[in-house]
Amino acid sequence: MSQEIENVSARLEAMVAGLAPSLVSVSSDRMQASGFVWRAGRVVTSDEGVAEDGEVRIALPGGETVAAEIVGRDPSTAVALLKIERADLRPVAMAAVVPSPGALVVAAGAEAGAPTAALGLVALARGPWQSLRGGEIDARIELDARLRRTAEGGLALNAAGQAFGMTVFGPRRRVLVIPAATLSRVAARLEAHGRIPRGYLGLGLQPVTIEGGGSGIMVMSVDPKGPGAAAGIHQGDVLISWDSKPVGGLQPLLRSLGPDSVGKLLVLELRRGGETRQAKLQIGERPPA
Repeated sequence: MSQEIENVSARLEAMVAGLAPSLVSVSSDRMQASGFVWRAGRVVTSDEGVAEDGEVRIALPGGETVAAEIVGRDPSTAVALLKIERADLRPVAMAAVVPSPGALVVAAGAEAGAPTAALGLVALARGPWQSLRGGEIDARIELDARLRRTAEGGLALNAAGQAFGMTVFGPRRRVLVIPAATLSRVAARLEAHGRIPRGYLGLGLQPVTIEGGGSGIMVMSVDPKGPGAAAGIHQGDVLISWDSKPVGGLQPLLRSLGPDSVGKLLVLELRRGGETRQAKLQIGERPPA
């Protein structure tokens, strides 16, 4: 038994050591996170681990620090892409696999240029889901693991040593994994365009209960240059139908405004002054913050 435990321990050590040349530390405005080399000169990390303003620096394996530039970030999938002037670092080979519940997982990160590690299990694994910010994520993977704050943005490894995603913190510090398929798709779009487009209505909305006990969404404000104004929607209107479907609540509506929604033409049913009418709205692209 002792020899078996030693063998497992040696295997885990080797897994982390093998990835150490690709793991980095990310520092920005009193925030610290981990990241990994995605491509030559490109580092992927957690969007939550990078400050909105100020300088971003990366501690490379061994401790050398270099300046980094934010190429793009997508809060809806928790992915940020950074650029560094170093093409000699080893990119990580990601595996598009989703381990099953109960599978052993190692969460590998970096701190001050040295690797960190945590051991855990896959607590939940299921199909695609949409984040509260509208991000399309290819698999819902939750870990039962105690993760260091500085390890967010690091890698999740399966028992075969394959990196299958990036570790991030969800609500109540639950450890989630953004899978390889999502990372690849989002990072490529950030590299090409600098951001992920999101749908924009140009409307400030508030859920309300309408006559008869049904659900509606009241228009509290209208961007005069937005799609809602172009569709003739007024402040005080109450939306009751969206794309021929009853309005089911504000959050589902907002989550539907993903990248594929931009340019889509919708028929909205609304109430104004006791009358029901229709409006045709073409979803725009949300302007940069």
